Amino acid sequence: MLLAACGVVAMAVGFRFTTSARAAGPDAKKPVLVELFTSEGCSSCPPADALLQEIDREQNISGAQVIVLSEHVDYWDHDGWRDPFSSAEMTARQEAYVARFSQGSAYTPEAVIDGARGLTGSDRRGLISAVEDALQRPKAEIGIMNATVSGSAVAANVTVAALPRADLYAVLADDHDESSVARGENSGRHLTHVAVARVIKKVGSLNDGFNRQISVTLPDRSKAQQVRLVVFAQERGTGHILGVAEARL
Repeated sequence: MLLAACGVVAMAVGFRFTTSARAAGPDAKKPVLVELFTSEGCSSCPPADALLQEIDREQNISGAQVIVLSEHVDYWDHDGWRDPFSSAEMTARQEAYVARFSQGSAYTPEAVIDGARGLTGSDRRGLISAVEDALQRPKAEIGIMNATVSGSAVAANVTVAALPRADLYAVLADDHDESSVARGENSGRHLTHVAVARVIKKVGSLNDGFNRQISVTLPDRSKAQQVRLVVFAQERGTGHILGVAEARL
């Protein structure tokens, strides 16, 4: 629907995971970031949420490793139902894209592909086409090594080559969330979500590259049993995603 304007982590301590954006061999896939701006208060959003979950699960876009994030905005929270996963931080992130894309206003559901193109989040054909277009652009390699969960904090060693005019961000996202909506446009529906972004933290500049440990704390409000760490390089000014990688913990 168009709209003008409109914790405890139960995981074993010491678990480690290693991944990297680099893939070898003839079947190597290029990572593409899909951000879905959504809300449980929007009746048009559940189909987009379902599509994002399908793309994440099936990974059937040729040549692509689609890394997804559900980013719940808070501008629907006044309309009868407060989305428990919403935050002003995600609204502000979408507003930055609104300005870059000269959209005029924010809306949900909106999918943003590699920070370069926004479209209706339930538009399957358009989303697939945008991912395929993103595959034509070069991508920086991001390495995530020795990702470790301890309580509600995630630490990892991250490596990225120098990318002038770009910054490095780390996202902690609940692998899976769900809720039963009691009021608002989705009243009576049980909704599920994938890769729900809880915190997006700028961890450094890439002017001279990056090769060090990062640490991000998951907010107490998260009840997820599994967490995804997504790390991406975003170009200042354009907002384009120049590289992305993830580790699932």
